[in-house]
Amino acid sequence: VVALSEYGITRADRPVDINRALRRAGLLEVHTQDGMEYLDPMASRAFAVADHQIAHVYIRRPEDLEATKAALADLPGIEQLLDDEGKKTHHLDHPRSGELVAVAEPDAWFTYYYWLDDARAPDFAQLVEIHRKPGYDPVELFMDPLDPYVKVKAAGALARKKLGMRYRMAVVPLDPSPVRGSHGRLPLSDDEGPLIICSTPRAVGDRVAATDVKSLLLRLAGAAVRWGFPPA
Repeated sequence: VVALSEYGITRADRPVDINRALRRAGLLEVHTQDGMEYLDPMASRAFAVADHQIAHVYIRRPEDLEATKAALADLPGIEQLLDDEGKKTHHLDHPRSGELVAVAEPDAWFTYYYWLDDARAPDFAQLVEIHRKPGYDPVELFMDPLDPYVKVKAAGALARKKLGMRYRMAVVPLDPSPVRGSHGRLPLSDDEGPLIICSTPRAVGDRVAATDVKSLLLRLAGAAVRWGFPPA
């Protein structure tokens, strides 16, 4: 029996608006529809896909690499900006990785936000919408504390759902401050990292690299078959 956690959560309460920095530098483009702004990745020279404490920065042309580095070099909250060599060092040189990978400081995390005025936020910004947002949005875990009727709106949306009617659960805040924890970078302490627990004595040492977990599980599965246990 193996129990494996995907990650540990560390304290992080400093949002980093990486896409807004790229937009202010003239690298990220949007298109407007009904007064709302939507990221235009095909027209953008650079944009970021945020994932907690990591952000993949996709750059359209090689000649825009230095301009992108310059736009992010002094952005508070970024600890590292990995280029090709840095990605290889950290085993992040996957074909679909960004041309740059930003790593947040220990108490920081990356938002996906790209609009500069909340009045022009896209229609999905206050929804739980994992497919249209260019990155993960942990603020989806919260209801808007600035809206005194947010619970009433949520109840109304649930009622419409139960009746089989169309509904929009637009209750997510546009303020990232409620977020107090994140993950993605290597934790400063093993106590804040993920755990792997195995029922086989001495099968797991004091520490297992994330890149070694697959081979460990395959080895344990092979041993289980040899001991007469059927494969799952």
